[in-house]
Amino acid sequence: MRQKCSVLRDLGAPSTTGPFDLGSPPGGARSLAAEPDIEVVDMDKHDLEEAVHDPRVRAVAPVMPTRLIAPVPYGDETGPATEDGHTWGVAAVGALDSSFTGAGVSVAVLDTGVDADHPAFAGLDLLQRDFTGDGDGDRQGHGTHTAGTVFGRDVEGTRIGVAPGVERGIIAKVLDDQGSGDSDMLLKGVQWAADEGAHVVSMSLGYDFPGLVERLVAQGWPADLATSSALEAYRANLRLFDALMDLLRARSAFGQDTIVVAAAGNESRRDVDPDYEIGVSLPAAAEGVVSVGALARSGQGLAIAPFSNTFPQISAPGVDVLSARAGGGLVSLNGTSMACPHVAGVAALWWERVLAEPVPHTAATVTARLIAHADTGAIAPDVDTADRGVGVVRAP
Repeated sequence: MRQKCSVLRDLGAPSTTGPFDLGSPPGGARSLAAEPDIEVVDMDKHDLEEAVHDPRVRAVAPVMPTRLIAPVPYGDETGPATEDGHTWGVAAVGALDSSFTGAGVSVAVLDTGVDADHPAFAGLDLLQRDFTGDGDGDRQGHGTHTAGTVFGRDVEGTRIGVAPGVERGIIAKVLDDQGSGDSDMLLKGVQWAADEGAHVVSMSLGYDFPGLVERLVAQGWPADLATSSALEAYRANLRLFDALMDLLRARSAFGQDTIVVAAAGNESRRDVDPDYEIGVSLPAAAEGVVSVGALARSGQGLAIAPFSNTFPQISAPGVDVLSARAGGGLVSLNGTSMACPHVAGVAALWWERVLAEPVPHTAATVTARLIAHADTGAIAPDVDTADRGVGVVRAP
């Protein structure tokens, strides 16, 4: 049986290992910059076997469906979405008290596109590329909202952006106008964003494992075979994303580095049962990706949102998040999709500071600052560490 597979190659790697050829130095050290290349190929088992023997192939995985991490309802009263001319999330992550704005930092948002005409993006240099075939722009609204939280300018007298000093936004439309896509669109979007010099990549989306099972069953597959095939595809895609992140990290020695931030997912149901918790999903589960959980306000402090998947690395406001609405104005939404851009925005603030300091200008440095400066003082005492990670992300 043939299927579409994503093939990740490192074109910067040596292609031969003969005694007079360019081989890898002892210990595996690299002498060439990593050069990721992603191609979709129709493959069968024999093709997969051949790919294993290609020294430039880092990973192969079946193309999987992806989808936005859809906003969810939240019934409890948590307080006003704005206070004194800014959203509560901007204040909660310390952006109001920071002297940094994200100036000189490029941030990529991989989502449903962006409404470039929205006042939140006035004066911003927006570089757009559509990977879905639906064309630039945001007819769904999700991407406009997340981008607004990262670097949106003030709208209607309200500050919505964590890093409003960012001057260049890199918009990869990897989800179509219905909020769906596939892993090939996502992987190519990540690669393109990194190639365009993004210091930060923000992703509020996930791989659709249940959707793949349903698709295969609808094609007549037995349920157990469909589930097994989908599980194998999910596992292979996790390994492929790990390999892509490894190649991106290898670029840091050559002056190119990107921190990737992703939403943990909204599949938990603690409001139904406290033990109804789902772990962080792909791509947030990949090695080297900063996974983000969602927090809500409560009478005892910041509490984990009942929908937020467990085992994130760090957390941020994800309930009653006011940001840009496609077509104009503002709208409040809930989800780890809303928490993720808070962390991406704070990462931009840390990048601005790190770039001005005599320290390694790498994603590892920025990630270390994010983790080390996370705050637990505002979190309610009964929140499980596994649910909120190291704490609330904090601006420099």
